[in-house]
Amino acid sequence: MEQLKTRNEIDEKYKWNLKDIYKSETEVLEALKEIEKQMNELISYQGKIMQDSNTLYAFYQLHDRVSRLIEKVGTYVLLYLDEDTTNSSAQSLKMKVMHVLERVEEQASFIGPEMLKTPFSVVEEYIKENPELELYRFDLEKIYRFQKYTLTEREEEIISMASSALGTSDEVFTHLDNTDIHYGKIKNEEGQEVELTNENYSVYIESKNRSVRKNAFETLYHYWEGIKNTVAATLKGQIKATLFQSRVHHYNSSLEASLYADNIDLSVYHNLIDTVHKNLDKMYDFMAFKKHMLGVDELHMYDIHVDLIEETSKTYSYEETKKIILEALKPLGEQYVFDLKKGLESGWVDVYPTMNKKSGAYCTASYETHPYVLLNYYGNIGSVSTAAHELGHAMHYYYSIQNQPSVYYSYPIFSAEIASTVNEVLLNEYMYEHAESKNEKIVILTKFLSNVRATIYRQTMFAEFEMIMHEKEAKGIPLTEKEFSDTYYELNRLYYGDNVVSDDLIRYEWERIPHFYTPFYVYKYATGLSAALAIATKILAGDTEVRDKYIEFLSSGDSDYPLELLKKVGVDMNTPVPIEEALHLFDVKLQELKKLCEE
Repeated sequence: MEQLKTRNEIDEKYKWNLKDIYKSETEVLEALKEIEKQMNELISYQGKIMQDSNTLYAFYQLHDRVSRLIEKVGTYVLLYLDEDTTNSSAQSLKMKVMHVLERVEEQASFIGPEMLKTPFSVVEEYIKENPELELYRFDLEKIYRFQKYTLTEREEEIISMASSALGTSDEVFTHLDNTDIHYGKIKNEEGQEVELTNENYSVYIESKNRSVRKNAFETLYHYWEGIKNTVAATLKGQIKATLFQSRVHHYNSSLEASLYADNIDLSVYHNLIDTVHKNLDKMYDFMAFKKHMLGVDELHMYDIHVDLIEETSKTYSYEETKKIILEALKPLGEQYVFDLKKGLESGWVDVYPTMNKKSGAYCTASYETHPYVLLNYYGNIGSVSTAAHELGHAMHYYYSIQNQPSVYYSYPIFSAEIASTVNEVLLNEYMYEHAESKNEKIVILTKFLSNVRATIYRQTMFAEFEMIMHEKEAKGIPLTEKEFSDTYYELNRLYYGDNVVSDDLIRYEWERIPHFYTPFYVYKYATGLSAALAIATKILAGDTEVRDKYIEFLSSGDSDYPLELLKKVGVDMNTPVPIEEALHLFDVKLQELKKLCEE
């Protein structure tokens, strides 16, 4: 593993182009002044928003302009700081921006409560009077759904003022997980000492050398064990903040509050957990087969990520990866491939890991920008898959921005994970079909099975852990480090079964899951893959109607509730059927893998 380069050592063509947003920090500061100016104008509507149809429409138009500018500035500072999380100039700029945006949030807190004083029947009359308001009907309907959970203007203002303090846990964890983290050194396959990081851990945990992956596993989790009480207090703070927000707004639970905005029934969450529990035998079978193929007496947690066979370790240059992805996604149509190729050549992607760059991968955008994708590309098959995944998000943003007004372009997370995982499924099928040997097919099938393990089984385990811990807080059970760790450890044993040794250090894995600071987020990965498998399977079978409806889905943004948009593509997540079908396919692929290995 090579030492990380500095950002200046990376070719410009492998960096995203932030000058497409702002050319300098000076422009950002000027944009902040413009935000404050427009907010003063917006505040002038206080007490008047709903006085007549023309005023409501004028208010919406101004609100759209302010929102677009706020998103543009917010996107820039996020990306700028993530290039180098130790950049003091970027940190300072972000603090200035956050200070303004927090004040904006406080100033705008009157909007919802004021609008909700007017009955929706009056709003409907306004829409009849001014047809241009029809554009905002769905947004108004969503606002009025929250009527019973909205407090007085003053109460909402106070809660808004407290939002910065309530969000401290996420900020603390981000610094722990990125800036302040030092795992120490391990020896690589050549016996050389290398610094272990979040970025290269995913490479070493897949090493064919068992001592390397064991050492990486133990080094990483001994670090988290050493700060377990700090992280427990941090996550407990997040859970308490979420419970506070749900109770003060009179929801029955934190889970209900988190699902309400997307109009997701609690049964969708519980269906996922219950259906996965009923199909744990398939997971156990996969782990038993992996144990057999690796030829180990005991399958440990540090063994489950490694490929089944030695001969097919393969790396891909980023240029090769682009070509593979564009070929794999051809079933989505010529226009999709053309648009994606253009984006790849237009400063959308920041490719390689560099010193102090934010770990992991993500995609973001604003209505005023093109999509931006952060990668930490190492060239293994996982890097190829991650690139396809994030580019799925990018194309979802791109088509939503192209086809929706600003009020509806930003799709909810529930929908987001479908776009990304459809790409992964298509990539996996392409690579399997074009495999040059039986061994390569074995690796690709294993990749598919591992993806289902990680995305449906493991993310559901995370979702269950999250639900249990939030419920314990609601019941007044003290959330100590031991409570977190014991609960997580028992769930790990349940989900992986007796064929896997749940090493004691795995009890600290919960500490390093950043998504727990976005409450009840992780279940969407599992539902997303289930829906994506249903959609991709039909597209691969040549169903052009589903393909066209899927592109419409990508173009729909937030113009309807996610479950309703999915129904238009033929997927009903209110039932356990998509999850059952996904896990049945998992079993089919597992039997196919067994047959290949026996030949």
